[in-house]
Amino acid sequence: MNYSYWELKSWFRNVDFAIIGSGIVGLSTALHLNEKYPQSNILILEKGQLPQGASTKNAGFACFGSLSEIISDLKRHSISEVVDLVQKRWDGLNLLRETLGDTVIDFQQKGGYELFTENSDLFDTCYSKMNEINSYLNPVFKDAVFSASENNFQFEKIYPKLIFNKFEGQIDTGKMMSALLTKVQSKGVKILNNADVNYIDDFGTITLKDGFSFGVDKIILATNGFAQEFLDENVQPARAQVIITEPINDLHIKGTFHLDEGYYYFRNINNRILFGGGRNLNFKGEETTTFGTTDQIQNELDKLLQEVILPNKEVKIDHRWSGIMGVGSQKKAIVKQVSNNVFCAVRLGGMGVAIGSSIGKEVANIV
Repeated sequence: MNYSYWELKSWFRNVDFAIIGSGIVGLSTALHLNEKYPQSNILILEKGQLPQGASTKNAGFACFGSLSEIISDLKRHSISEVVDLVQKRWDGLNLLRETLGDTVIDFQQKGGYELFTENSDLFDTCYSKMNEINSYLNPVFKDAVFSASENNFQFEKIYPKLIFNKFEGQIDTGKMMSALLTKVQSKGVKILNNADVNYIDDFGTITLKDGFSFGVDKIILATNGFAQEFLDENVQPARAQVIITEPINDLHIKGTFHLDEGYYYFRNINNRILFGGGRNLNFKGEETTTFGTTDQIQNELDKLLQEVILPNKEVKIDHRWSGIMGVGSQKKAIVKQVSNNVFCAVRLGGMGVAIGSSIGKEVANIV
């Protein structure tokens, strides 16, 4: 790339911190680094026109884990580890709300509901363990989180009872990311879009795909689902496919909803239903960094929308898209120093809205 003297001087010289990725984690990291080192020169490199990955493509759930997910986690993690995960998600959500304000991100605490398929024993399992899980989470919320609820939404082909979580909420993802970008730039942090990083080294050298190289003091990788390009860590990409309906007159569904152990999820937004999931239909196929949709998953989303969520109602799909998450065998995010001058904050496990802000703060504190 043929950069001018002015471009080199203003953007690529004397960079103290270079953050790769302008999603929730990358922007939050920049905010906290600026707070710690207000005179520092911070540069964010983003390979997309908008933040790639999941930050601008998620469903906008302000959640911290459904009852069935927490029960499942307890099979692979200790009680203290699971409670710690929930605590970090709850703290992260509160930090996001505190940083941007509920009005700005359109935060609404309408509660969350978990649905169960009609031929499954999962509701009975969850109900039998509900009080036990509530007792584990009481130190976090100082109240019972989960309770049984009736199916008052006219859902069909599901178990007649739901599990309700009164602490769950929803946000407007676009408003949240727009506000984060505005806040970061107001602090003097520079963001370069379409800056696709090809290579980094421990000496602080960053090489872009166009061949241009420059040096920085510290590099922070906040690429989540794309982390394998730079890191040898236990984090794999996981594509999530989403659909949204056209506006629906007199939409009676309000809140956030989880189905099939959280592999499907839907919510109301602007008199529409946003519905995503289905990765469990083809785990291997969805372990990709390629954006796009597949007939297998899209057809299942369409079917569940018509038969379960909005039965006997004519609805049209307005738009379809996908996002790339970062997952692994463990639920805990990877936040650490990789080498002398390189740090990472990746593997958010589909909980970027909940923990992205606190993970950014955590990595800023160890740089």
